[in-house]
Amino acid sequence: MSAIGAVLAGLLTGILSGFGIGGGSLLLLYLTLIAGMEQVQAGGINLLYFMACAPAALYAHIRNGLVEGRAVVWCAGAGVVTAVAASLLASHMDTGWLRRGFGLFLLYVGWRELRAKEQ
Repeated sequence: MSAIGAVLAGLLTGILSGFGIGGGSLLLLYLTLIAGMEQVQAGGINLLYFMACAPAALYAHIRNGLVEGRAVVWCAGAGVVTAVAASLLASHMDTGWLRRGFGLFLLYVGWRELRAKEQ
């Protein structure tokens, strides 16, 4: 993986994230398929990527009045519990199953997005 390719992939996925396209998912695909990184390592980098992008997105959403304070408490609590449970489960799974599961998840989300555009 060249440094220039990695920077360009990060820049492109960051821009796409700003448009709401799902740059984190695209970054995972880049890291695993092109850069040859293991799924678990790519997932960790994707989490770091999210932590870098999330504050800017949160600031923009708060500024535009799109964040409900009461909902944040419930969502954050449920998110922390779910993230811990999922990470514990994933640490005991074969990476091949994680790849297949993530691939199926992406196909499902893409299918739903296509169906939503039809309606």
